[in-house]
Amino acid sequence: MLNPIKLAKNNFLSSLDVSTEEVIHILDLAANFKNKDLKIELNDKVLGLIFDKSSTRTRVSFQVAMSRLGGSTIDLNPTTSQIGRGEPIKDTARVLSRYCDVIAIRTFNHSDLEEYAKWSTKPVINALTDLEHPCQALADFLTIKEEFFDFKKVVLTFIGDGNNVANSLILCGALLGVEIRIACPKGYEPNPLVIQKANEIYKNKNLLKITNDPNNAVLGANVLYTDVWSSMGEESKKEEKDKDFYGFTINSNLVNKADKDAIILHCLPAYRSKEITDEIIESKNSRIFHQAENRMYAQQALLSCLLL
Repeated sequence: MLNPIKLAKNNFLSSLDVSTEEVIHILDLAANFKNKDLKIELNDKVLGLIFDKSSTRTRVSFQVAMSRLGGSTIDLNPTTSQIGRGEPIKDTARVLSRYCDVIAIRTFNHSDLEEYAKWSTKPVINALTDLEHPCQALADFLTIKEEFFDFKKVVLTFIGDGNNVANSLILCGALLGVEIRIACPKGYEPNPLVIQKANEIYKNKNLLKITNDPNNAVLGANVLYTDVWSSMGEESKKEEKDKDFYGFTINSNLVNKADKDAIILHCLPAYRSKEITDEIIESKNSRIFHQAENRMYAQQALLSCLLL
């Protein structure tokens, strides 16, 4: 039975806040939690949740994960607290550090998350920013590991917007040596700094491919992954993006070009018939709801490593 180790960095703001060895350890811990081979008691520990954006899976999976560890959660809703009335982050962070043992934050600007971490004396977790979604990536690679075991034999193709999810897939994939292909329309490529950092990690730079051709990107892939075309805060761009992303829907045509045993992932919520068809979501290849469940186990493992 594997036990948690203390992470070298106190925070989890980015997929790059953990080493390759630490990612593997977190995924192994998560598998142990899922198989009920491990029980950790974090009595009296408190997780604070600050969510400036809507959430279902992240919020609930963090709450349940903390509960299963014997701790408790407090929802610090910005609309009903001083956080939403303009209190400086440095004041909020220093106060919450005296109440909570760890804080998970979902916000827009990644710089705001970094400001919380600067002033907090307790661990801060990125529960999603416009730049990254590292907790999602942990659950994604846990799901992939369950299916294929050896990351170095996996080709993951992400089709859609080069957004926060794509950025974290690239960075975590680089740490694990996974071949990552990102297929997106021109102008929607992942963050250039993220690509640069990933290429610095990869021993073989050919393992990261950015393309505007989804049909070529899926050839022989083991994992097909997509996300919504218009993220939270982009509602005004919805019609424009729907036109720009025409041809980037994961459908039977694309799936048939991938490996015959390829699995389908989506971080949800899904807009069926846009970025993915209903047929593919409900197909035997889909692991979308396994992936959603794995958010809980991955975060259980992460919390254990930050709090023990």
